[in-house]
Amino acid sequence: MEKRKLGKTDMQVSALGFGGSEIGYQSVAAPTVKKMLNSALDTGVNVIDTAECYVSSEELIGQAVAGRRKEYYLFTKCGHFAGWGQPDWRPPSLLKSIERSLRRLKTDCVDLIQLHSCSEEELKKGDVIEALKRARERGHTRYIGYSGDGRDALYAIECGEFDTLQTSVSLADQEALELTLPLARERNIGVIAKRPIANAAWKSGDRKPADSYAHPYWERLQKLNYDFLHGEISESIAVALRFTLSLPGVHTAIVGTTKPERIQENAAILEAGPLPKDLFEKIRSRWSEVANDTWVGQT
Repeated sequence: MEKRKLGKTDMQVSALGFGGSEIGYQSVAAPTVKKMLNSALDTGVNVIDTAECYVSSEELIGQAVAGRRKEYYLFTKCGHFAGWGQPDWRPPSLLKSIERSLRRLKTDCVDLIQLHSCSEEELKKGDVIEALKRARERGHTRYIGYSGDGRDALYAIECGEFDTLQTSVSLADQEALELTLPLARERNIGVIAKRPIANAAWKSGDRKPADSYAHPYWERLQKLNYDFLHGEISESIAVALRFTLSLPGVHTAIVGTTKPERIQENAAILEAGPLPKDLFEKIRSRWSEVANDTWVGQT
């Protein structure tokens, strides 16, 4: 699998990474996670991304592949010690969260700690950034990053303190292409694309997906009405993933799944390389025609 240098870091990351939210939120059985993650590593995936608030995700990852720790880069996030939707940016809480993540993941050090959807206002106070620096000084992490979107993500790049940016980039989420990706590329910030296939929100056709998390993307895609979304789902997902990884400055795309076979399917997609230029430009042109100011990056 293609490897790309993650910005200013020394990490040569696989173009496809594994996202750990689904296995936690959907309570995937430990044997399934073990099979899935070991298969991913065997396929060439070398990025595993999770967060302290993804329910049991960190524990499942630690149980599954701690014994192969030298074969992958391990990323996690902090800021929601008590669970998503309950942010806690106090430095002692952040450090406590990071230490807990290390225990759960069965490792002494992660490769990347990311602030998880922290506001520009909070970033400007400086305490949260200092807490991550302290974690780095203590050897808990090699690099520090920011995970988020919009103006908050822009400030995270501008402040010059972070090594990486994890942000939403997909067919249905293109704000970052103009707002943050050019500056990230200029400053050699590693870019991790989250939600790169827009939760495959078009799979449900004319009906909204059961998961409300995908509703904003479904609504946008109804209006974008890309021709290829009406074909075979495997082909449309291939276009979506290749689009995201064709963007200048994107180094790895984090895809979550609960199905072991999906990783091999996604890896096979990438063998086709970047999207043809004419299709890429059609996707961008349609976005320019249809998108409005409310179509901002989705956390």
